[in-house]
Amino acid sequence: MRAALIQLNVTDDPAENLTSVQGMIRTAVASGADFILTPEMTNCLSSSRDHQSRVYHHEADDPTLSALREAAAAAGKHLLIGSLGLLTGDADGRFANRSFLIGPDGDILARYDKIHMFDVNVSETEIYRESAGYRPGDRAVVAETPFGKVGMAVCYDLRFPHLFRRLAKGGAEILTVPAAFNDTTGRAHWETLLRARAIENGCFVLAPAQTGFHREAHGRGRRTWGHSLAIAPWGEVIADGGTEPGVTLADLDLSEIARARGRVPALTHDRDFSGPDTPL
Repeated sequence: MRAALIQLNVTDDPAENLTSVQGMIRTAVASGADFILTPEMTNCLSSSRDHQSRVYHHEADDPTLSALREAAAAAGKHLLIGSLGLLTGDADGRFANRSFLIGPDGDILARYDKIHMFDVNVSETEIYRESAGYRPGDRAVVAETPFGKVGMAVCYDLRFPHLFRRLAKGGAEILTVPAAFNDTTGRAHWETLLRARAIENGCFVLAPAQTGFHREAHGRGRRTWGHSLAIAPWGEVIADGGTEPGVTLADLDLSEIARARGRVPALTHDRDFSGPDTPL
């Protein structure tokens, strides 16, 4: 199976970003991809809640979702829309950070709302409070495809191994981790964490990423790490997208999943245990 990881440098203009991703999907299709994946926040990266409120839509009428469903159907390919920022009906006005798996007929096969919110103090000048604008999801998702079961995650979820264990125990063979990973933490942790999740669970990991400095007309902008990665179940890096926008191809031998799990059958060795008695 050939996967295509689309690496984007989006702005805070969804229409501009849609044009970019549509072009890269065409490139991926021409390159023989069976499964095409875009990064977190494919429609818009913005530091302005007011601007997000103006340009986001509800799922039912989101133009990026509609156009990318059409693109998947026109190509006859599976497409993971890494995530879109969407309006919700929540009383507090918070948005959803939602990933979509689209089938080759354009139908939505699965939805996943990012569970873990990026509320961190990277430095004195890099402070993020994702939960102030986005409400977390509460449900792990595994979806069926002809090439295997796909476990869905988004960006900061990567730091929570119990989620990926749940996905693997739920049958996942391919783990998707679309991201807009912070440049500072990405340099330190991105590849190490992705390889760990692959090794722990005997899964392929596909992680399309945002990259570079993201220009904003209505905010301060931000920088992301790039390096979209495809990781094999034994932990090898199959493909690395570097730091420029573009399409990175990775050919996956799905028999490697059973081979890795046969060599180290850790998924069958989990045990219940008690303690510690004092919670964090």
